[in-house]
Amino acid sequence: MKGASMSNSIELSISCNDCVRRGTPDCGDCLVSFVIGETPDGLVMTGRDAEVVELFNAQGLVPRLRYHPVTPQ
Repeated sequence: MKGASMSNSIELSISCNDCVRRGTPDCGDCLVSFVIGETPDGLVMTGRDAEVVELFNAQGLVPRLRYHPVTPQ
């Protein structure tokens, strides 16, 4: 599965190569860019990491995830 996927050991795996917003202003204001830097490739978080990010996001301390997968044609 490309893009975001779930498993027992990895709760969230995002490939920026599969995101339609890569290289747009939304990319610069995305959680992945915030965590990784200006030229992100992807992000992998555990369930606990995702919980912490949600708490920070709820308080406005980090941007939200703006990932939107490319739809295959």
